[in-house]
Amino acid sequence: MKLKMQLANFQILKQMKDVKEVPKGVKMIQAPAIWENTQGEGVTIAILDTGCDTSHVELASQIIGGKNFTTDDKANPSIYQDYNGHGTHVAGTIAAALNDSGVVGVAPKANLLIVKVLDHQGSGEYDWIISGIEYAIDQQVDIISMSLGGPEDLPALHQVIKKAVVEHDISVVCAAGNEGDGKEQTREQSYPAFYNEVISVGAIDFNRQSSPFTNSNNQVDLVAPGEEITSTYLNGSYATLSGTSMAAPHVTGALALVKNLSTKQFERELTEVELYAQLIKRTLPLGFSTKLEGNGLIYLTLINNLPYSFKQLLVTAYTQLTQK
Repeated sequence: MKLKMQLANFQILKQMKDVKEVPKGVKMIQAPAIWENTQGEGVTIAILDTGCDTSHVELASQIIGGKNFTTDDKANPSIYQDYNGHGTHVAGTIAAALNDSGVVGVAPKANLLIVKVLDHQGSGEYDWIISGIEYAIDQQVDIISMSLGGPEDLPALHQVIKKAVVEHDISVVCAAGNEGDGKEQTREQSYPAFYNEVISVGAIDFNRQSSPFTNSNNQVDLVAPGEEITSTYLNGSYATLSGTSMAAPHVTGALALVKNLSTKQFERELTEVELYAQLIKRTLPLGFSTKLEGNGLIYLTLINNLPYSFKQLLVTAYTQLTQK
């Protein structure tokens, strides 16, 4: 029997024909405040998922190509259409267009490479995922996003991820998983998110509370909004979903913005390790165990507020000293 991965147990809360909003999650991580400087131009993101609604008005202009590794459409590699909805939703959170209609993604001008490694049922063989990562490497993408997971630590999967990250400086973002029980003491692990080389993303709600379903373990790097997330869906529609699958694309899009900001700041391309450091500099601790939140919530304008915060810290320290 071939090993398979499944989509995490995400929830479909609502489907809509039309919407017009900047999604709450996109606003929560402060993405709109960055768009004056960058919207992710020139950054190529491989989305390894169930495919994508390639004709969706919010996504068509960002899609630069793709490939199907599943048995859908008689295994035709040139058809990477989404029949599940999950991949389209992820794509929208990352890069839905800024066009005054529908929704907008975190990095609305990023390039999307659609790598279909999960079929219409949300299931995919490990070999499909491994082949999909190899394809993304060959296409010289900047970021790989995977909102999927499985229980098996397969050496071949780990090896190809290390190849992407270590040998090719590709950032790999993964959903932490939805097997959590709300207790930090319980360790739930899902692969590839549990590999140290990837950026593992847990979920919080809009009240900045840890989601009860989010996996807890010592490989979680940070958190992002993952409950009641509205994004693109099948047949040109929209839907509101919950899961760490919805949190991870917020970080993927944020990473595209951070990449462009950092390249301008340092006047060179950063390595994967350096880019990770720049991402983590923009996290805000929420007070939960690191097993639940890692370094905290991705908050893109945090560095912009540091000079003011430092000034306030000095004033507070001086006041305390003078009162003694």
